[in-house]
Amino acid sequence: MGVLLCHGFTGTPQSLRGWAGALAEAGFTVRLPLLPGHGTAWEDLARTSWTQWYAAVEDELADLASRCRVVVVAGLSMGGTLASLAAADHADVVDGLVLVNPAFRVDDPRMLALPVLRHLLPSLAGISDDRRLRDGEPELAYSRIPLAALHSQTRLWRHTVARLDRITCPVLLMTSAVDHVVPASSAALFAEHVTADVRRVELANSFHVATLDHDADLVTDETIAFVRSLAAQRAAS
Repeated sequence: MGVLLCHGFTGTPQSLRGWAGALAEAGFTVRLPLLPGHGTAWEDLARTSWTQWYAAVEDELADLASRCRVVVVAGLSMGGTLASLAAADHADVVDGLVLVNPAFRVDDPRMLALPVLRHLLPSLAGISDDRRLRDGEPELAYSRIPLAALHSQTRLWRHTVARLDRITCPVLLMTSAVDHVVPASSAALFAEHVTADVRRVELANSFHVATLDHDADLVTDETIAFVRSLAAQRAAS
């Protein structure tokens, strides 16, 4: 059983490391790549595009599929977008999809000006570490959002939403009751376009970065149960 985890926009694998470690302890083969342009300086992210982030995910997926009979893709925020696109494009190898506060749109009115604004401003203040839990490990992410990369992410959203109806595998969708980064309309948009079976779980005690928040254990437990159920179904078929 293999699980590919994808971190969010401007973030790093650190935000998912606890999730990944628990899955590995449960006996799963886990991949948690650092996406291009992340983990260094925000200026590096500004020089990348969504196709590069997605190519890194596809490379890891191909390797995992060559090693594991059951493969699940999962992600937080934009990582959920990338995981969803992988499930849509590679339905032949993806057996399940796990999403934590996935990003498919935002409600910020400044987004309407983004096509022009990205040529006038290189970056805006970051929006990392949105957690209800105020102690513990903070999220490591850029303090600035490069607008060129953000504009590319909006193209990823549109590209992915247009393909959501191609997802055929079961979905575990976990969303926070309060999220200051991704609006509830994002998950609603996903549910509107997906025809596959979706199990919804509310993360009542976490904000956006639920994997580092009060519901981190719930995210892990639900994921382990989900992957094991898919493996049992595969074994019985």
